[in-house]
Amino acid sequence: MLRAVLTMLIIALGITALVGILASIDVIKGSLNSNFSSMGANSFTIRNRETTVRIGRGGKQPRKHRSITYQEAMNFKDEFDFPAMVSVSTVASFGATVKFQSEKTNPNIQVFGSDENYLEVSGYKLSKGRNFAPAEVTGGDNVAILGKDIAVTLFPKRDPINKEITVGNGKYRVIGVLEAKGNTMGFGGDKVVILTIENVRQYFSRPDITYTINVMSDHPSLIEPAIGEAVGIFRIVRGLSPTAEDNFEITKSDSIATSLIDNLRYVTLGATLIGIITLLGAAIGLMNIMLVSVTERTKEIGTRKALGATRADIRNQFLTEAIVICQIGGIVGVILAVILGAFISMSMGGSFMIPWAWIGLGLAICFVVGLISGLYPAVKASKLDPIEALRYE
Repeated sequence: MLRAVLTMLIIALGITALVGILASIDVIKGSLNSNFSSMGANSFTIRNRETTVRIGRGGKQPRKHRSITYQEAMNFKDEFDFPAMVSVSTVASFGATVKFQSEKTNPNIQVFGSDENYLEVSGYKLSKGRNFAPAEVTGGDNVAILGKDIAVTLFPKRDPINKEITVGNGKYRVIGVLEAKGNTMGFGGDKVVILTIENVRQYFSRPDITYTINVMSDHPSLIEPAIGEAVGIFRIVRGLSPTAEDNFEITKSDSIATSLIDNLRYVTLGATLIGIITLLGAAIGLMNIMLVSVTERTKEIGTRKALGATRADIRNQFLTEAIVICQIGGIVGVILAVILGAFISMSMGGSFMIPWAWIGLGLAICFVVGLISGLYPAVKASKLDPIEALRYE
């Protein structure tokens, strides 16, 4: 009994690793798609190109592309005559602390400067309050829109609208609160403060500041023509010659999610290998206890044969025991896997669906493991001579 229970636990752990992690990866994929699809399949971003490494006569030399200036971003916004909405934004801080009276957040708040189009282009929605007015953006007014987490932290029992908060060294009046967007894979969608871009230019300016241009076309079918038009106009704005390479990059909103999901295949492969190795160990353990069981139950086998049991009866008995042990371990593993997947789903704020396909695969694997592990001991038991078996001590 002890050996059988330990083998069941090993099989359960293998199935939990295999089914649970694969189901959790499905949850992560769904959460990524949900978060990035909220930005729309018809939007793209123009940002400064990352530093690249080139080979020259002096060896490897980093080539740093110059930042996108505020004037370049605004020139593009004025020149881009296409059925699309354009927003200009910048990052003021990735580690700010926001305060209200005696309450304050952790120093991990992202502060953005943006215009009145930023919320719609970036997929944010307001749960209360209002968006920036164009006059507030151009005037650089001290107004702010808070992410859901910040509003809950600073105003657990109050309405944050029209309250005065401190961001950095400045005082800002809260005019809006965003709906929960979720904090996925390190992206703090609810830990943000959005200020007007002119205010950020005035109070958060730094030498290396760069600006981002977000564009949302009126229809997904227009995304490729919009990108082509944007590249042509921004090359002119940046003063590039016809033969020069782009010193900026364009990223579609869904390409980030696609890249992250592609990288998850390595996690899937690793989880599969872990599960297979664990199940292989369980199969060896199961075969061992079945061989021991044949030895310990030799007299029982002899008695059954003396009473008329055939070789097939003995073989089927031991084979069934091996399969049952595996299936019980598999069922326990499936239950643990579903609990693991549901926990990960809840922690990520995503929806969880019972992974019937993975459950079916896990139980099928358990059946195969039991069949393979139990076949040799069962055949060995069926071939025992009944007279020698009865005399066995």
